[in-house]
Amino acid sequence: MKLYPLQFKPILKERIWGGTKLRDCLSKPITSDITGESWEISTVENDVSVIENGLFEGKLLTELIAEFPKEILGTKVYEQFGDQFPLLFKFLDAREDLSIQVHPNDELAKKRHNSFGKTEMWYVMQADDDASLIVGFKEKSSKDEYLQNLNNKTLLNILDTKKVKKGDVFFLETGTVHAIGAGTLIAEIQQTSDITYRLYDFDRVDASGKTRELHVDLALDAINYNVVNTEKHYSKKENVSNEIVDCPYFTTNFLPLKDTISISKSNNSFTVYMCVDGDFTLIVNGDSYHYGKGKTVLVPAAITSIQLSGEASILEIYIS
Repeated sequence: MKLYPLQFKPILKERIWGGTKLRDCLSKPITSDITGESWEISTVENDVSVIENGLFEGKLLTELIAEFPKEILGTKVYEQFGDQFPLLFKFLDAREDLSIQVHPNDELAKKRHNSFGKTEMWYVMQADDDASLIVGFKEKSSKDEYLQNLNNKTLLNILDTKKVKKGDVFFLETGTVHAIGAGTLIAEIQQTSDITYRLYDFDRVDASGKTRELHVDLALDAINYNVVNTEKHYSKKENVSNEIVDCPYFTTNFLPLKDTISISKSNNSFTVYMCVDGDFTLIVNGDSYHYGKGKTVLVPAAITSIQLSGEASILEIYIS
């Protein structure tokens, strides 16, 4: 059995706020003009990624993990999570504003939904002029103040809005009220969870004239009403892994590749590479695999020595 870098068929999601950038910028095979998400690597129930390259083509990621848990996940990850794949990787295209929402922490998500919480990170791949994000409160708030503004439709008055540009990164711990704004193309790394509490949706209706469900009551105990610092500043030194986020759920580095580099690692964790610009070649045991902008690859933990070659901006993700 010879493991190799794994690619997956994108799981494409139509969203009321979606557009066409996933096709136009990232070459995803979308067939709808309201495609909002491309799930790159997922083991969410009913949305499990299918391998699209090599010997294991057509297999579900969960099936391969069941066969080779430590080899795929890593010894340390397997000890912590068993045969569960703990992360979810996406690209998102927001043609319109997403709803204002919040995600529960591990404890609340386990109790209510038997799920992980949803700590997440956004890397802005492209942003239209004046594009922005909502990330937390401007000043320390409370349940009462929040509810008063929600009921008066003045919630935006107390939320913190940040204008964004390509390369900006935001790290959102659970409980942070947030929304991705119109005109942004985002690479997202998060815990394996699809639990979202929608607070406000700008009174939008879908094609059938229906509003989307809100989760006002569920959100009350999930929200962090304190001011949070979500924006991450990071080094961009070429040909090295520049740390952006290091949290209990994942570590993300920014790797500006301009040459050929060799990487040696332990077998504690899998590594995922998301190509956010340019293109690169990954070399394993003399075999070459090519990836362009918008491609995501999972390097099994059992592969501990690789080379990367090309000119690209890459997000490197693993669990430390």
